[in-house]
Amino acid sequence: MNNIFRKKQVADLLMETTPLKRTLHTLDLTFLGIGAIIGTGIFVLTGKGALTAGPALSLSFLLAAICCGFAGLCYAEFASMAPVAGSAYTYSYVAFGEVIAFIIGWDLILEYALGAATVSVGWSGYFVNLLDNVGIHIPTVLTAAAGTTPGVTTIFNLPAFLIVLVITWIISIGINQTKRVNDTMVLIKLAVIVLFIICTVWFIKPHNWTPFSPYGLYSFNHGTAAGIIPAASIVFFSFIGFDSVASSAEETVNPSKTLPRGILLSLLISTVLYIIMTLIMTGVVKYTIFTKYLNAPILAVLHSTGQTWLSIIVSIGAILGMTTVILVQLYGQSRICYSMSRDGLFPKFFGDVNPKYQTPFKGTWFFGIITAFAGGFINLNILSELVNIGTLTAFILVSAGILWMRKTNPEVHRGFKAPGVPFTPIIAIIFCLTLIAGLNWETWVRFILWFAVGMLIYFFYARKHSKLNA
Repeated sequence: MNNIFRKKQVADLLMETTPLKRTLHTLDLTFLGIGAIIGTGIFVLTGKGALTAGPALSLSFLLAAICCGFAGLCYAEFASMAPVAGSAYTYSYVAFGEVIAFIIGWDLILEYALGAATVSVGWSGYFVNLLDNVGIHIPTVLTAAAGTTPGVTTIFNLPAFLIVLVITWIISIGINQTKRVNDTMVLIKLAVIVLFIICTVWFIKPHNWTPFSPYGLYSFNHGTAAGIIPAASIVFFSFIGFDSVASSAEETVNPSKTLPRGILLSLLISTVLYIIMTLIMTGVVKYTIFTKYLNAPILAVLHSTGQTWLSIIVSIGAILGMTTVILVQLYGQSRICYSMSRDGLFPKFFGDVNPKYQTPFKGTWFFGIITAFAGGFINLNILSELVNIGTLTAFILVSAGILWMRKTNPEVHRGFKAPGVPFTPIIAIIFCLTLIAGLNWETWVRFILWFAVGMLIYFFYARKHSKLNA
């Protein structure tokens, strides 16, 4: 059984050549991170989060951000130490060995696929609403998966399906195209958010913030977990994807310096915007109003202030915001699969790099099509929590990996060192465990089933085909 814990050496990783194209700089990585973070959190999850925590939702976002911040410092150190594609998968291979790396890689595939599919459904809601406003109507049966809306007949979510395919095409034809599309959309998205803040901040009524934390840290409201911690577990989904910045290591110029900067800058900017937005939204309207606006909570604020003219601009911002989230998650997924294939843990098909586009073309399309069908056919309301537990598990392993690597490989060069070790990774692990405790037990059952499938694949295929087997 020892060979299942065989490890990669950092020195060997650094000697590997890459067929991928190095073109990303600090600004591109920061925009990649913001593209992944700011989207669903502001435009969709703030409604459900406000009903769970009240105006204290801003503290829930802060709690989730602190968790990601401590984990982000650990990611930044690993990225500077082993600047290769694969993110937490590669870091676990170096720190803990092959079987743990496979588990986390399998876990990240679930995170990115379900995350992108879930966001595509939110994207579809805003897109259909925008088309309705300009007089274009998509048949209702083609706007959601079957059984999504009680009392409404739906079969397939066509917009969600198509947007995933379009983004898959963009990612497959080259990192330069991906970078340009993402940078442009992030700039427009940030401009829309700043415009929203400027136009609505004057309508805040401080009495709407009372009581500020109606459900405390953790309590039950009609049998459902409520309070700051459960809301943090919900809005944690908003921050998922910043770790995919680390997957771009082989396409980054001077990764040991630029990767840590990109990860931490994107987290900082996104957190500040999230807290400002949630304080404004719960200040302009009473948090209970969001019951009627769960899918588009920002519209509750615009209706209350009479600024319906802004709703079309905000809808465009939401659509672009969620487009960048899907783009970064599908990008991260393709690079994880590429890394696992290169190591022999996945078939060679997933690691083939197209000589024209310099991207893992086949693997990108394979998982892109599966994700598109998931967004089109599956009711993702329940499955989205699986994304959270998968990401939190990855964060725990990366944080523990820093502790282990500092102890066992102190001589390895680190372009960036996480401050406050051992406390930083330990705090990250405690925060992650706290957020996991806020998830439903059904999520654990589904996660264990996914884990079991992964173990079957590892023991019947990956272990025998691993490059380290030679």
